[in-house]
Amino acid sequence: MKILVSACLLGENCRYKGDNCKNEKVVALKEGNELIAVCPEVLGGLSTPRAPAERVKEKVLANNGKDVTENYKKGAEIALEIAKENHIDYCIFKSKSPSCGCGMIYDGTFSGKTVCGNGVTTELFIKNGYRVVDENSI
Repeated sequence: MKILVSACLLGENCRYKGDNCKNEKVVALKEGNELIAVCPEVLGGLSTPRAPAERVKEKVLANNGKDVTENYKKGAEIALEIAKENHIDYCIFKSKSPSCGCGMIYDGTFSGKTVCGNGVTTELFIKNGYRVVDENSI
């Protein structure tokens, strides 16, 4: 199978803090599958490291007040094109992320609280018929 994966889950230092959240269960899927890494935030033009951001309704706002919604939308579109070009079977994205979160995301208050919802990239992928799970679902 071809699986599109959040790059941070594969050990790429692309998170907002400049680190990763390597997940050994995800990495182990390399055996017998083709994993294609993407970081929608970086694809959308954001730097690593960067100010943390959370989704507030249809916007994505950094904790410094900057509106980064367009970066997130652009990154989601580029990730979708990569998925289409590679004929991926499904996606494993980073939980709670304002881009990749699946089912639960941070609530926009930067307090660590979560709410039901999807990140910008996950939302776009679901609208385009892709199955998306997070690393906790494998």
